[in-house]
Amino acid sequence: MKIPNYFYLLRVYSLIFSLLIVSGMVCRLSSAEDSSGKGSCNLSKPITLKDAIRIALANNPDSNMAAARIRKAEAMLCRTDSLFYPYLGFYTEYSHGDAPSAYLFKTIDQRMLAAGTDFNYPGRYDNFETGVRARMNIYNGGRDILQRRIAKNDLEIQRMDRRAVENALVASVIQSYYNLLAAQDYIKIATESVATVSEQLRVMTVRFEGGGALKSDILSLKVRLAQANEDLVRSNNQQKIGRAILANILGVSAEKDIILRKEVQPSIQIPGDFASCVMEAIKKRPELKMVRKNLEKARMSLDIAHAGYLPTVDIQGKYYFDDPDLEYEKDRQNWMTAIVLNWDIFTGFSTKSNKEMSSAALEELLAADRKALLEVKLDVKTACLKLEEAEARLEVARSSVEMAEESLQLVKKQYDGGSVTITRYLEAELTRNSARTRSTAAYYDREKAYSDVGRAVGLFVENQPGNPFSRLMPDDNAGELK
Repeated sequence: MKIPNYFYLLRVYSLIFSLLIVSGMVCRLSSAEDSSGKGSCNLSKPITLKDAIRIALANNPDSNMAAARIRKAEAMLCRTDSLFYPYLGFYTEYSHGDAPSAYLFKTIDQRMLAAGTDFNYPGRYDNFETGVRARMNIYNGGRDILQRRIAKNDLEIQRMDRRAVENALVASVIQSYYNLLAAQDYIKIATESVATVSEQLRVMTVRFEGGGALKSDILSLKVRLAQANEDLVRSNNQQKIGRAILANILGVSAEKDIILRKEVQPSIQIPGDFASCVMEAIKKRPELKMVRKNLEKARMSLDIAHAGYLPTVDIQGKYYFDDPDLEYEKDRQNWMTAIVLNWDIFTGFSTKSNKEMSSAALEELLAADRKALLEVKLDVKTACLKLEEAEARLEVARSSVEMAEESLQLVKKQYDGGSVTITRYLEAELTRNSARTRSTAAYYDREKAYSDVGRAVGLFVENQPGNPFSRLMPDDNAGELK
């Protein structure tokens, strides 16, 4: 039985290789098209808070990078699985030379060693060799098992990292969303103030022309109108900045015109007092779980370093043909198997150094674990205190608005009756607008404080009780957004 001609095989292999390259390019192009369409969003209509969170989770670069790191960790886990499978490879080689050892081995494998060959000067030889190689590790000191556990651990770390990114991202969307709503309310207050002062200026101008008002009253109203216009310009600028910030968080161009639609916002359930919030944060915050997983990884790395003192055992095999003219015959087949043991007796103290490095890394992570716990407690404490402050400010601000409204109505009646000056009326009007602005700011500050406590507790992590946005969270196991 003869094997097909070598050059024919080479043409077949080249054709197969070309087809693989073309199919790979097509796959890459199709995946690029899919990725370019991924995360597309419709901002032509007004969006709610839930819409904004959904768009941010799909479009934000930090969220996309976290998802990519998960896929990378999954691929690394699959790569470690290959350590437990045998290797099988096909090869073809051509050799030409006059080295006596090579001449003898190749011609013997060809079953063509001539009788009376001069071993010192055998002459030149030509040889084609085609075959398959196989090898498999039998024992590796437990390194392969540990490597797989580390890869699995890394996958869990990347999933937790994604949850940490999403926890912070949801809080950022809520903060920016409320900042933009507050800016819109500031514009309404400033616009109403401009309209009120403009109307008073018109009335006062009529009175002045009729001799019933002083020019100083006209000047006072013009100054107040200028202040109101300045407040309106500032509020418009705050709205533009807030819209650009929200667009950036959503992962779209800052020039995108985002319109918000108000609706009843989902309530964020705070666990309770500070102690309860800390306990919930310890259970939910992905950052703490990541540190614990890194500790496990460091311990396994230390075990791998210790395995450097252990031997490795491999089994190898080879099946091949040799012929000077590529005319392989069945009676010229060759095979060999071997079991190879390798044991590093002395490595220049590199194994000892690896153990010391792994031990130091473990100690570092133990300190990092304690630091992370302290930082989470401080984060929760700060968020809770800011929430208490925001609630107190909102209560005071609402009372101030009520009193300022009553005071303005009283002063307006007195002003219409001629018992107070325009200056007093303007002071009351300015006080009322300032109180409304502070009340608006206090209301949204309280809502943002709630979201900050939710973030500090880890409430915005997927599938956590009390998370009003849980169904919007992507599935880590799927590696892509729902």
